[in-house]
Amino acid sequence: MDRSGSGTKVQLLPEHNGCSAIQEASPDASFIYTLDNNRLSMKQRQFYEDNGYIVIKNLVSNEKLGIYKDRFKRICKKEVSVPGMLIMKDVAVTSSEYVPGEKAVAKIQDIVLDEILFGYCCLPELIDYVECFTGPDIDARHTMLINKPPDTGSKSSRHPMHQDLHYFPFRPANRIVCAWTAMVNVTKENGCLVVVPGTHKEKLLPHCFPDWENGVNKMYHGIQNYDLNQPRVHLEMEPGDTVFFHPILIHGSGVNRTQEFRKAISCHFASSTCAYIDVAGSTQENIADEVIEIAKKRLGRKVDISYEDIWEFRNRAVRRKAPISPISRL
Repeated sequence: MDRSGSGTKVQLLPEHNGCSAIQEASPDASFIYTLDNNRLSMKQRQFYEDNGYIVIKNLVSNEKLGIYKDRFKRICKKEVSVPGMLIMKDVAVTSSEYVPGEKAVAKIQDIVLDEILFGYCCLPELIDYVECFTGPDIDARHTMLINKPPDTGSKSSRHPMHQDLHYFPFRPANRIVCAWTAMVNVTKENGCLVVVPGTHKEKLLPHCFPDWENGVNKMYHGIQNYDLNQPRVHLEMEPGDTVFFHPILIHGSGVNRTQEFRKAISCHFASSTCAYIDVAGSTQENIADEVIEIAKKRLGRKVDISYEDIWEFRNRAVRRKAPISPISRL
C-alpha cells in the first residue's frame, strides 16, 4: 500500500494571500476557479466562479455514509486503533465529566490514515467533481469527520468565520477545493455551514483565536475583526449532499441547538502540482506554531519536525493521469 505523499518537490513561493505565478488557467479564459471538465455544467461553473461554492445534491449514497458512521463509532469506542489519527474533544466536554464513546469526540482528523474512512476520499462520484477544480492529478490533503455536539450552553459547538487557506502552507489556492458531505440532515438548528458568497475573490485575512467567554476548541481560528454584518448564506443539506468550496471563501458554522450530533465528512483536495510556501513571518505563522506544538506533545519535544513535514504526513495521492497504487474504494 502506497502511503507516501505526492512526492511534490518543496518549492518556496513568496506569496501568502493565495495568488502565485504558477496559477493553472482554464483554456476558457472567462473561468478562473474551475477547469474544463464535463462534470459541471456551464451554469454550475459560473455559479462557483461567482460565489466560491456549489452544492451537489445526493452525491454520496446512504450505504456509504452508513459505513463511515459505523467506522467512526468503532474508533470512538476504541475497538479500532488508527496510529497517527488525531481524535479531538469539544472544549465543553474536556472540561466536564467523562462522556463515553462517540459522544466524547467532536472531530477526528487525518482520516486518510484509516483505509475505511479514506474510502470517502476515493469515491469516483466525488473525485470526478474534484477534478473540475484541481485538475486530474489529485491529492487528499486535509481530512476529517466532524461530530458537532449538542451545545451545553457554552456555545463551544460553533466554529468562527474563517478561511481554510489560513491552515495550508501550499499554493496555488485556486487548485485547492474542499468537499464537505452531510452525513445527517444539516440545518440551521444543528449548526449548518454558513458561507459569505464571493469572498473567495478576496485575499487571505489575518486569523486568531476569537475572544469567547467559554473557551474555543483547539485550532479553531477566526478572522480578526470580522464584520458580522456581511451577508451570509446558510447551507441546509440532506444526507449525501456535498458542497465544494474554495479555500479563501469565508465560512463557519453555528451552535448545535438540537439534542443530536451533527455529522459530516470532508476532505480538502489539491493538485499534486501545488508547492509549499514558507509561512514564517506571515499571518499563517501562528497556526503553524500551534500545529507544531501539538505534534511535539504527541511525538516528543526533541523531535525535529516542520510544518511541511506534518502536511506531507497527512497527504495521500488519490488520482493521477497515470495509474497509481491500488487504494480502498469503499
